[in-house]
Amino acid sequence: MIRKPAVAGLFYEKNPDDLKNKIEWCFNHELGPGKIPELGLGQSIEFLNNDSTKNIEESTKNQKIYGAVVPHAGYSYSGPIAAHAYYEIVENGFPETFIILCPNHTGLGTGISIFKEGIWNTPLGNVEIDEEFTKEMVSNSDLINFDTSAHIKEHSCEIHLPFLQYFSNDFKIVPIVMWMQDMESGSDIANSIAKTAKKLGRSVLIIASTDLTHYESKNFAEKKDKLILDAISNMDEDSLLNVVKNFGISMCGYGPTIATIKASRFLGAKNGKILKYATSGDISGDFNSVVGYCSAIFD
Repeated sequence: MIRKPAVAGLFYEKNPDDLKNKIEWCFNHELGPGKIPELGLGQSIEFLNNDSTKNIEESTKNQKIYGAVVPHAGYSYSGPIAAHAYYEIVENGFPETFIILCPNHTGLGTGISIFKEGIWNTPLGNVEIDEEFTKEMVSNSDLINFDTSAHIKEHSCEIHLPFLQYFSNDFKIVPIVMWMQDMESGSDIANSIAKTAKKLGRSVLIIASTDLTHYESKNFAEKKDKLILDAISNMDEDSLLNVVKNFGISMCGYGPTIATIKASRFLGAKNGKILKYATSGDISGDFNSVVGYCSAIFD
Protein backbone atom coordinates (compact mmCIF):
# COMPACT_ATOMS: atom_id res chain seq x y z
CA MET A 1 0.00 0.00 0.00
CA ILE A 2 1.18 3.51 -0.82
CA ARG A 3 -0.06 6.20 1.55
CA LYS A 4 -0.34 9.52 -0.24
CA PRO A 5 0.33 12.73 1.70
CA ALA A 6 -2.75 14.11 3.44
CA VAL A 7 -1.54 17.61 4.27
CA ALA A 8 0.96 18.56 1.55
CA GLY A 9 -0.02 22.04 0.44
CA LEU A 10 -1.71 22.64 3.80
CA PHE A 11 0.72 22.06 6.66
CA TYR A 12 3.78 22.23 4.43
CA GLU A 13 4.60 23.06 0.81
CA LYS A 14 3.53 20.66 -1.94
CA ASN A 15 6.25 21.59 -4.42
CA PRO A 16 9.53 19.78 -3.57
CA ASP A 17 11.76 22.80 -4.11
CA ASP A 18 9.44 25.06 -2.14
CA LEU A 19 9.33 22.47 0.63
CA LYS A 20 13.12 22.27 0.83
CA ASN A 21 13.27 26.06 1.00
CA LYS A 22 10.68 26.03 3.79
CA ILE A 23 12.66 23.49 5.79
CA GLU A 24 15.77 25.65 5.41
CA TRP A 25 13.69 28.63 6.57
CA CYS A 26 12.73 26.67 9.68
CA PHE A 27 16.35 25.92 10.56
CA ASN A 28 17.53 29.46 9.85
CA HIS A 29 14.61 31.26 11.52
CA GLU A 30 15.29 33.41 14.59
CA LEU A 31 13.28 30.92 16.66
CA GLY A 32 15.10 27.99 15.03
CA PRO A 33 18.63 26.66 15.59
CA GLY A 34 20.08 29.30 13.28
CA LYS A 35 21.81 26.91 10.89
CA ILE A 36 21.29 23.69 8.96
CA PRO A 37 22.82 20.55 10.50
CA GLU A 38 25.05 18.00 8.81
CA LEU A 39 24.03 14.36 8.86
CA GLY A 40 26.08 12.28 11.28
CA LEU A 41 27.29 8.75 10.70
CA GLY A 42 24.36 7.02 12.37
CA GLN A 43 24.21 4.22 14.87
CA SER A 44 25.58 0.71 14.92
CA ILE A 45 23.81 -1.30 17.58
CA GLU A 46 23.81 -4.98 18.48
CA PHE A 47 21.20 -6.09 20.97
CA LEU A 48 22.02 -8.87 23.39
CA ASN A 49 19.77 -11.88 23.63
CA ASN A 50 18.46 -11.72 27.16
CA ASP A 51 15.86 -9.78 29.06
CA SER A 52 17.83 -7.45 31.33
CA THR A 53 17.51 -3.69 31.01
CA LYS A 54 21.19 -3.44 31.87
CA ASN A 55 22.10 -5.31 28.71
CA ILE A 56 19.72 -3.23 26.61
CA GLU A 57 21.56 -0.16 27.86
CA GLU A 58 24.95 -1.74 27.17
CA SER A 59 23.94 -2.68 23.65
CA THR A 60 22.92 0.92 22.87
CA LYS A 61 26.00 2.54 24.39
CA ASN A 62 27.01 4.15 21.09
CA GLN A 63 23.66 5.87 20.65
CA LYS A 64 23.30 9.44 21.90
CA ILE A 65 19.61 10.17 21.33
CA TYR A 66 16.87 7.64 21.98
CA GLY A 67 13.75 9.77 21.79
CA ALA A 68 12.44 13.22 21.01
CA VAL A 69 9.37 15.39 21.54
CA VAL A 70 8.51 17.41 18.43
CA PRO A 71 5.53 19.67 17.57
CA HIS A 72 3.30 18.96 14.59
CA ALA A 73 1.58 22.19 13.54
CA GLY A 74 2.08 23.76 10.13
CA TYR A 75 5.70 24.52 9.33
CA SER A 76 5.01 28.27 9.32
CA TYR A 77 4.06 28.05 13.00
CA SER A 78 5.92 25.20 14.69
CA GLY A 79 8.58 24.46 12.08
CA PRO A 80 11.34 26.59 13.64
CA ILE A 81 10.75 24.97 17.03
CA ALA A 82 10.64 21.47 15.51
CA ALA A 83 13.92 22.24 13.76
CA HIS A 84 15.73 22.23 17.11
CA ALA A 85 14.92 18.55 17.66
CA TYR A 86 15.78 17.68 14.08
CA TYR A 87 19.06 19.53 14.31
CA GLU A 88 20.12 17.22 17.16
CA ILE A 89 18.70 14.11 15.47
CA VAL A 90 20.50 14.84 12.20
CA GLU A 91 23.82 15.61 13.88
CA ASN A 92 23.44 12.44 15.95
CA GLY A 93 23.03 10.36 12.81
CA PHE A 94 19.96 8.49 11.67
CA PRO A 95 18.95 5.14 13.14
CA GLU A 96 17.67 2.35 10.94
CA THR A 97 14.08 3.03 11.99
CA PHE A 98 12.14 6.01 13.32
CA ILE A 99 9.13 5.11 15.46
CA ILE A 100 6.67 7.99 15.25
CA LEU A 101 3.98 8.10 17.94
CA CYS A 102 1.17 10.56 17.39
CA PRO A 103 -2.29 11.39 18.76
CA ASN A 104 -5.49 10.67 16.88
CA HIS A 105 -7.04 13.90 15.57
CA THR A 106 -9.55 12.26 13.22
CA GLY A 107 -11.37 9.80 15.49
CA LEU A 108 -10.83 7.04 12.93
CA GLY A 109 -9.35 3.63 13.57
CA THR A 110 -8.64 1.52 16.63
CA GLY A 111 -7.39 2.48 20.08
CA ILE A 112 -3.75 2.09 19.06
CA SER A 113 -3.23 1.81 15.30
CA ILE A 114 0.01 0.75 13.66
CA PHE A 115 0.54 0.99 9.90
CA LYS A 116 1.55 -2.56 8.95
CA GLU A 117 3.40 -2.33 5.66
CA GLY A 118 3.98 -0.41 2.47
CA ILE A 119 5.23 3.04 1.52
CA TRP A 120 4.52 6.57 2.72
CA ASN A 121 4.88 9.20 0.04
CA THR A 122 5.68 12.90 0.48
CA PRO A 123 6.81 15.55 -2.01
CA LEU A 124 10.40 14.55 -1.13
CA GLY A 125 9.97 10.90 -2.07
CA ASN A 126 9.03 7.59 -0.51
CA VAL A 127 9.71 6.12 2.92
CA GLU A 128 9.32 2.41 3.61
CA ILE A 129 7.44 0.98 6.56
CA ASP A 130 9.61 -1.33 8.68
CA GLU A 131 7.25 -4.26 8.23
CA GLU A 132 9.36 -6.66 10.26
CA PHE A 133 9.27 -4.23 13.17
CA THR A 134 5.53 -3.56 12.97
CA LYS A 135 4.67 -7.25 12.97
CA GLU A 136 6.95 -7.96 15.91
CA MET A 137 5.54 -5.00 17.84
CA VAL A 138 1.99 -6.30 17.48
CA SER A 139 3.07 -9.74 18.64
CA ASN A 140 4.69 -8.15 21.72
CA SER A 141 1.65 -6.01 22.58
CA ASP A 142 -1.76 -6.51 24.14
CA LEU A 143 -3.18 -3.28 22.72
CA ILE A 144 -1.65 -2.44 19.32
CA ASN A 145 -3.66 -3.30 16.20
CA PHE A 146 -2.89 -3.26 12.50
CA ASP A 147 -5.03 -0.47 11.09
CA THR A 148 -4.63 1.97 8.21
CA SER A 149 -7.82 4.00 8.63
CA ALA A 150 -6.40 6.01 11.54
CA HIS A 151 -3.44 7.05 9.40
CA ILE A 152 -4.92 8.04 6.05
CA LYS A 153 -6.02 11.57 7.05
CA GLU A 154 -3.89 12.01 10.17
CA HIS A 155 -1.31 14.77 9.84
CA SER A 156 0.74 14.34 12.99
CA CYS A 157 2.92 11.45 11.80
CA GLU A 158 3.28 12.67 8.22
CA ILE A 159 4.39 16.16 9.24
CA HIS A 160 7.77 14.85 10.45
CA LEU A 161 8.85 12.99 7.34
CA PRO A 162 9.99 15.88 5.11
CA PHE A 163 12.26 17.17 7.89
CA LEU A 164 14.02 13.78 7.83
CA GLN A 165 13.88 13.32 4.05
CA TYR A 166 15.59 16.65 3.48
CA PHE A 167 18.76 14.93 4.70
CA SER A 168 18.24 11.30 3.64
CA ASN A 169 15.64 8.77 2.57
CA ASP A 170 17.76 5.94 3.94
CA PHE A 171 15.58 5.02 6.89
CA LYS A 172 12.36 3.19 7.66
CA ILE A 173 9.42 4.22 9.81
CA VAL A 174 6.91 2.71 12.21
CA PRO A 175 3.89 5.07 12.43
CA ILE A 176 1.59 4.58 15.42
CA VAL A 177 -1.59 6.58 16.09
CA MET A 178 -2.83 6.65 19.70
CA TRP A 179 -6.49 7.29 20.40
CA MET A 180 -6.03 5.65 23.80
CA GLN A 181 -3.78 7.90 25.87
CA ASP A 182 -3.12 6.62 29.37
CA MET A 183 -0.35 5.02 31.40
CA GLU A 184 -1.32 1.47 30.48
CA SER A 185 -1.20 2.23 26.76
CA GLY A 186 2.09 4.09 27.09
CA SER A 187 3.65 1.22 29.02
CA ASP A 188 2.42 -1.38 26.54
CA ILE A 189 3.84 0.52 23.57
CA ALA A 190 7.14 1.24 25.32
CA ASN A 191 7.63 -2.39 26.32
CA SER A 192 6.82 -3.54 22.81
CA ILE A 193 9.30 -1.09 21.28
CA ALA A 194 12.10 -2.17 23.61
CA LYS A 195 11.46 -5.90 23.16
CA THR A 196 11.18 -5.58 19.40
CA ALA A 197 14.28 -3.43 18.96
CA LYS A 198 16.26 -5.86 21.07
CA LYS A 199 15.02 -8.98 19.31
CA LEU A 200 15.61 -7.58 15.82
CA GLY A 201 18.88 -5.83 16.68
CA ARG A 202 17.40 -2.65 15.26
CA SER A 203 18.66 0.86 15.99
CA VAL A 204 15.63 3.06 16.61
CA LEU A 205 14.71 6.59 17.60
CA ILE A 206 11.25 7.36 18.96
CA ILE A 207 9.48 10.62 18.11
CA ALA A 208 6.58 11.82 20.25
CA SER A 209 4.47 14.08 18.06
CA THR A 210 2.63 16.66 20.14
CA ASP A 211 1.70 20.28 20.63
CA LEU A 212 1.19 21.63 24.14
CA THR A 213 -1.50 24.02 25.46
CA HIS A 214 -4.09 25.02 22.84
CA TYR A 215 -5.93 28.31 22.37
CA GLU A 216 -5.24 30.13 25.60
CA SER A 217 -3.49 33.45 26.18
CA LYS A 218 0.28 33.31 26.00
CA ASN A 219 0.53 34.08 29.72
CA PHE A 220 -1.71 31.17 30.75
CA ALA A 221 -0.23 28.82 28.14
CA GLU A 222 3.31 29.43 29.33
CA LYS A 223 2.37 28.79 32.96
CA LYS A 224 0.67 25.51 32.12
CA ASP A 225 3.34 24.41 29.69
CA LYS A 226 6.07 25.02 32.27
CA LEU A 227 4.59 22.09 34.21
CA ILE A 228 4.80 19.91 31.11
CA LEU A 229 8.36 21.00 30.33
CA ASP A 230 9.48 20.16 33.85
CA ALA A 231 8.00 16.67 33.59
CA ILE A 232 9.64 16.09 30.20
CA SER A 233 13.05 17.31 31.32
CA ASN A 234 12.84 15.06 34.39
CA MET A 235 11.63 12.10 32.27
CA ASP A 236 8.77 11.83 34.75
CA GLU A 237 5.82 10.31 32.93
CA ASP A 238 3.75 10.05 36.10
CA SER A 239 4.06 13.77 36.74
CA LEU A 240 3.26 14.47 33.09
CA LEU A 241 0.00 12.57 33.26
CA ASN A 242 -0.92 14.13 36.59
CA VAL A 243 -0.44 17.73 35.47
CA VAL A 244 -2.32 17.13 32.22
CA LYS A 245 -5.28 15.74 34.14
CA ASN A 246 -5.19 17.97 37.23
CA PHE A 247 -4.65 21.27 35.40
CA GLY A 248 -6.74 20.51 32.33
CA ILE A 249 -3.82 20.99 29.95
CA SER A 250 -4.86 20.52 26.32
CA MET A 251 -1.66 18.75 25.27
CA CYS A 252 -2.82 16.60 22.36
CA GLY A 253 -0.01 14.02 22.47
CA TYR A 254 0.59 13.33 26.13
CA GLY A 255 0.12 9.60 25.49
CA PRO A 256 2.84 9.48 22.82
CA THR A 257 5.09 11.49 25.14
CA ILE A 258 4.53 9.06 28.02
CA ALA A 259 5.36 6.11 25.75
CA THR A 260 8.45 7.86 24.39
CA ILE A 261 9.81 8.66 27.85
CA LYS A 262 9.32 5.05 28.94
CA ALA A 263 10.76 3.50 25.78
CA SER A 264 13.73 5.87 25.75
CA ARG A 265 14.51 4.92 29.34
CA PHE A 266 14.30 1.21 28.50
CA LEU A 267 16.77 1.77 25.67
CA GLY A 268 19.26 3.63 27.85
CA ALA A 269 18.27 7.29 28.05
CA LYS A 270 19.19 9.02 31.31
CA ASN A 271 18.32 12.66 30.66
CA GLY A 272 15.59 14.82 29.21
CA LYS A 273 16.60 18.11 27.60
CA ILE A 274 14.28 20.92 26.54
CA LEU A 275 15.82 22.40 23.41
CA LYS A 276 13.27 25.12 22.65
CA TYR A 277 9.86 26.35 23.73
CA ALA A 278 7.74 28.98 22.01
CA THR A 279 4.13 29.64 21.08
CA SER A 280 2.30 30.32 17.86
CA GLY A 281 2.03 33.90 19.07
CA ASP A 282 5.79 34.29 18.85
CA ILE A 283 5.37 33.68 15.11
CA SER A 284 2.03 35.35 14.39
CA GLY A 285 2.07 38.18 16.91
CA ASP A 286 -1.35 37.15 18.26
CA PHE A 287 -0.85 36.44 21.97
CA ASN A 288 -4.53 36.18 22.91
CA SER A 289 -4.99 32.63 21.65
CA VAL A 290 -1.83 30.60 21.22
CA VAL A 291 -0.62 27.02 20.91
CA GLY A 292 2.50 25.95 22.78
CA TYR A 293 5.33 24.09 21.05
CA CYS A 294 8.44 22.43 22.40
CA SER A 295 11.35 20.39 21.12
CA ALA A 296 13.06 18.02 23.51
CA ILE A 297 15.36 15.00 23.38
CA PHE A 298 16.08 12.04 25.64
CA ASP A 299 19.71 10.97 25.69
